[in-house]
Amino acid sequence: MPPEPAADGQAFALLAAMVLVAPAVGVPGEEMLQDTLKSIVVAFSTLLAALLFLLAQRERTEPLRWHAIVWLPLLLAAYALGSMGWSHTYLGAVEAVRWFIFSVIVWLGLNTLARGRLATLAWCLHAGALIASLWAVLQFWFAMDLFPQGPNPGSTFINRNFFAEFVVCTLPFAGWLLARARSSSAVVGIAASIGFVIAAILMTGTRAALIALWLQVLLVWPLIAWRCRRQLAWPQWGRGLRLAAPTVVLLTALVLALIPSNNPKILEEGHGGNALQRGLQRTQSIGPQDHSLGVRMVMWRATLDLLRARPLSGVGAGAWESEIPLYQAEGSQLETDFYVHNEFLQLVAEYGLVGWAFLLLLLAYLCQAAWRTWRDESEQAQAERPLRAVFLCSLLALMVVSNIGFPWRMAATGAVFALCLGGLAASDARLGLASRWLARPLRWSPRIALAGLAGTVMCLGLAIVISQRAADAERKLVTAAKAALTLSATGDPNNPRYAQMKRDMLRSVREGIALNPHYRKITPMVADELARWGDWANATWIWESVTESRPYVVAILTNTARGYSNSGRMDKAFDYLERAKKIQPNAASVRSLEVILTARQGEEARALQLAQRAVDAGIVDYDLVNTLYILAWRAHDYPLARRALQRRMAGWPDSQARGHVQLGVLAAEEGKDPAKGLEDFRKGLALAAPREREVLLQQVPAAVRPQLSASVPQTSASSR
Repeated sequence: MPPEPAADGQAFALLAAMVLVAPAVGVPGEEMLQDTLKSIVVAFSTLLAALLFLLAQRERTEPLRWHAIVWLPLLLAAYALGSMGWSHTYLGAVEAVRWFIFSVIVWLGLNTLARGRLATLAWCLHAGALIASLWAVLQFWFAMDLFPQGPNPGSTFINRNFFAEFVVCTLPFAGWLLARARSSSAVVGIAASIGFVIAAILMTGTRAALIALWLQVLLVWPLIAWRCRRQLAWPQWGRGLRLAAPTVVLLTALVLALIPSNNPKILEEGHGGNALQRGLQRTQSIGPQDHSLGVRMVMWRATLDLLRARPLSGVGAGAWESEIPLYQAEGSQLETDFYVHNEFLQLVAEYGLVGWAFLLLLLAYLCQAAWRTWRDESEQAQAERPLRAVFLCSLLALMVVSNIGFPWRMAATGAVFALCLGGLAASDARLGLASRWLARPLRWSPRIALAGLAGTVMCLGLAIVISQRAADAERKLVTAAKAALTLSATGDPNNPRYAQMKRDMLRSVREGIALNPHYRKITPMVADELARWGDWANATWIWESVTESRPYVVAILTNTARGYSNSGRMDKAFDYLERAKKIQPNAASVRSLEVILTARQGEEARALQLAQRAVDAGIVDYDLVNTLYILAWRAHDYPLARRALQRRMAGWPDSQARGHVQLGVLAAEEGKDPAKGLEDFRKGLALAAPREREVLLQQVPAAVRPQLSASVPQTSASSR
């Protein structure tokens, strides 16, 4: 194999800095998603490192390194490019870029990760994990809200699962730093920092990360420490220091884990008031009855159905979230999530045979690498053993969390994945494992370097354009979503004094969609709020823009149909209804919409039959039950109308005040039990809030109101 590249220190330094900065920094506002920032950090760091590396090698004539493992992500990138032609173009392009950046990191790691540089990489990874853990600890203890959070404590990752999955993959590097430390102060300091990170993982309560943690600490680390004892410093420690190291780790983690949380969001979850309770309770909760795992199993079953339907080609790179509604259980109308929460299932579902090839070849390589690391007793192999063990342990943790998450898609965790593969490949090269299938020389010349530099500069330019558009689109869409929620919170969004705010919101959402019409997670939020205000025209075009990118989401299709129906475009409404019926004919929103559209066409008798048939089959949502009540009332079928109201009040308790008043109206019209009607009126008005009470009182027949005046709470002038 060729010698170590001579002038690549800057490229390696940039890669090491990348894995420190990416987890440590976050966006303090909501105008950019956290992983968008991390993706920008990883992409630019990788491309700039490639530029520096190629500049350093521009006069080189000796070969560089190649390794068969680099072909694997390149294979996925090639498939993604091809799938853009027959599957989802945008999602395929995103996947192609992701795997290309991954491939570059692996290749740079192969050519820059000299044995003496692992300590620098390990320190940077551990420092990044420590800073990210500090943010998480502050969120857990003090509810620090510097970074917008989903499930707390998410550190700079917005979601605690993303944070925990990254940090647990960095622990092997921290363990290696501890085992090679020689001074007592270094041992105690590193041990305390490991305890700090473990406490942060316990605070998240992320089950996959906890499994990976216990697996490392209780099994893999002791095995590595014993097998690599001749190459590590810990056997030379005194007896006191050997006892102190694990004691400091345990005590630090335990003391920090016993400090109670003051974060209301964490306390209201009921999983324990401190990190120790939370970690133990969440570990014990792993099982088939767990709600979170149950949701994942729903996604896994749908994905298995997809695999049976498309076993060879897959659905296209990144297209799982677009295609999965076609394979969901009967009656489903919403996507369970945007990812499978199992990287292996998602890969084969999207990439078909190419995905299977990637997984099987990767597994074969990692098993071969682990076997060689354990068994090879040559002097060179023994020197490499601790380094290889660290990379393999990190990859093992990654594989564990990949079974119930999607860490490969997270920028920082994906970068660790690529660097571990690059580090193993570099070790293969140093061990002289040169063959057609492993490490081998890569022909190099100044001309090749020049071509590589030109390509890298083009990639950097493209990255600048993509990053700017992504940042602008997210800023505009998030701004619009926040404005919509703010207007809804006023309780009077159609007030003329908010007209300018609404115009600004609509302008932001139009500009954001024009920049990127594929932000499925944000855009519908604006439309949903507009619909609540009765602005069906604007809600409809926003929903319709979503259906162009995600054409099989039943809830979005039915929302679009409702929008067209409320705007008087019945032809378009029925078109979208038919599209939804082809996907999920028995979804509650589809059956409800069919009833509503049929009634609006003037066929109320048929609509009543459709509604009653759906409810009798157990297919219900609020609109369907409410429409059944209205249709039955209009048909003077008072017993059916009464049953519909009782069903609505039982399923949606917030409707009880209005429901009782409506029951009273039915009794008054039917004329059979006026006393029961009077009782319902009293119940409904007593349950109603002051503003709602005024509205409901107008629905009470005028002849009955005097009988209620003594028992109905009076609305004060101030409440009006």
